[in-house]
Amino acid sequence: MMPPLLELKNLRVSFPGPRGPVEVVSGVSFDLGRERLGIVGESGSGKSLTGRSILRLLRPPAKVSVDRLRFDGADLLAMSEREMRQVRGARISMVMQDPRYSLNPVMTVGDQIAEALKVHERIPRREVRERVMDMLDKVRIHDPERVMKLYPHEVSGGMGQRVMIAMMLIPKPDILIADEPTSALDVSVQAQVLDLIEEMIAEYGMGLILISHDLDLVARYCDRVLVMNQGEVVEELEAGGLHRAQHPYTRALLESVPRIDETRKVLPVMDRGAGVGT
Repeated sequence: MMPPLLELKNLRVSFPGPRGPVEVVSGVSFDLGRERLGIVGESGSGKSLTGRSILRLLRPPAKVSVDRLRFDGADLLAMSEREMRQVRGARISMVMQDPRYSLNPVMTVGDQIAEALKVHERIPRREVRERVMDMLDKVRIHDPERVMKLYPHEVSGGMGQRVMIAMMLIPKPDILIADEPTSALDVSVQAQVLDLIEEMIAEYGMGLILISHDLDLVARYCDRVLVMNQGEVVEELEAGGLHRAQHPYTRALLESVPRIDETRKVLPVMDRGAGVGT
């Protein structure tokens, strides 16, 4: 049996509060192979903080403690900040929620994707250009030569998210962390972006951590699901068996989703005390 690509044990994240430290991630642990792992839960459940902690992106006043954080056999906790910069992007990439806040407004699309490549590899300028155009083509952007010259404000939300995916995947990382990659997109574009991520994951043989609040989405695109509530993992199950979830919180999430063939007169809502209320 192959060792896991990523090992995370007992991750805790806290922030200072008026009455003392407030713990927002409490003892999260999981292993990741070259598979598709979904992390689901409501806003504020600690999903995004978990993803950022893996890349050591949280800064004071956040306080992070973890018993083990290993990637491909290397101890990420023991790495200097300079060494971590060689891991971020090149070996573990993260797609953020909204490209409008992640892309540099004063750099062209082509320059930003090229920068993600040149930071980690020394290759001739012509080859950089060819790889950028090839990657834009792979993320289904027509006329990549024209799009390369555009600035972020000149592209649509869907195209901006494809640009972000191209930027994160051009170094061919081992793990992609996708934090709500379709939350800013309409339904038709969401499916296109997720299908694209799935294709690229399969082509490069990467591991995927898909962070979302959409249970149906992770059931379709993931192999395994972690359900988080108030900073803790409350249930872990195979994505195909999500409908057989046992934990009251997971059941509440499932019941709160409206259906096309809805017959219930009242849609259940989350009851913070016991699971589902009306």
